Amino acid sequence: MAGTSSKKRKRPGPKKQTARGNPQKANVPRDPRQVKPATAGDWIGAARLRTLPLAVTPVVIGSGAAMVVVDAFHWVIALFCLIVSVSLQIGVNFANDYSDGVRGTDDHRIGPERLTASKKAKPRTVLVVALAFFAISAVAGLAITIRTQQWWLIAVGLVCIAAAWFYTGGKRPYGYYGLGELFVFVFFGLVATLGTTWVQAFSLPQEAWFGAVGAGLIACAVLLANNLRDIDQDRAAGKRTLTVLIGRTATRWLFTVFVLAPFAIAIFLALFYPIAWLTLLALLAALPAILIVWTYRHPRELVVALALTSLTSLGYGAFLAWAFVG
Repeated sequence: MAGTSSKKRKRPGPKKQTARGNPQKANVPRDPRQVKPATAGDWIGAARLRTLPLAVTPVVIGSGAAMVVVDAFHWVIALFCLIVSVSLQIGVNFANDYSDGVRGTDDHRIGPERLTASKKAKPRTVLVVALAFFAISAVAGLAITIRTQQWWLIAVGLVCIAAAWFYTGGKRPYGYYGLGELFVFVFFGLVATLGTTWVQAFSLPQEAWFGAVGAGLIACAVLLANNLRDIDQDRAAGKRTLTVLIGRTATRWLFTVFVLAPFAIAIFLALFYPIAWLTLLALLAALPAILIVWTYRHPRELVVALALTSLTSLGYGAFLAWAFVG
């Protein structure tokens, strides 16, 4: 037929879909049949042991501050406080693994692989493990409540568990709206430290408040390092962490302030408790972490900064508690 081209018209190809998750990695779907089930090492890794010092520090500081008021060390209560804090921390880590995994936020990670996102474990299994650790924390907290007869602690415990879950869980998780650092400061700084002091001394001396602020600030610094590592992935996934909202440079400055401010508190306390000068030894881990945050070239380097900051927390808390006891 006249006017008909001998060439076939090319049909428009399918539209390219924007890859989800971390834009620095290719979005390569995994065949579930090729994914090996999670090993014991994978489950231990998912507990994120490098973050556990953040749960130990407030208990150590709080116990030391309690001995400023009372002479005896209530080691059984302190032990149960440690169980509450550590179990809650592990529960938060597994709950985040579950919630971020089912949302697709962790489809591509720079840091350690997650169980849910990697499909090495079923989401329901990860959720059950998270709830199990929350239950352990609740039982230990109930034991403390019965021992001290401070029944209002039950309400505090329920609020702590709710805060742990809604960090990344629920329809509107506050961790997705730049509030993660605020809640970490409140619960892993103030509540954990002051609560430990109260159940042992039924008093809240100034030492406990100073220590709680120091522990909370370092815990916030760890979260900032984590979110700085994941900033590109979080931005692409719609997770509006504080780091995403304020950008890399402001996060670096805030991280530096959060790490160094507790040492200013320790220097002030050293005027009354000379052993507190030893907290400056924790700068041996803190200063390299700050250097990494300012000079890193690849986000994976921030995993080291996170671990160093976590160790800073433990050293800071141990020396501060020693100062209070000594």
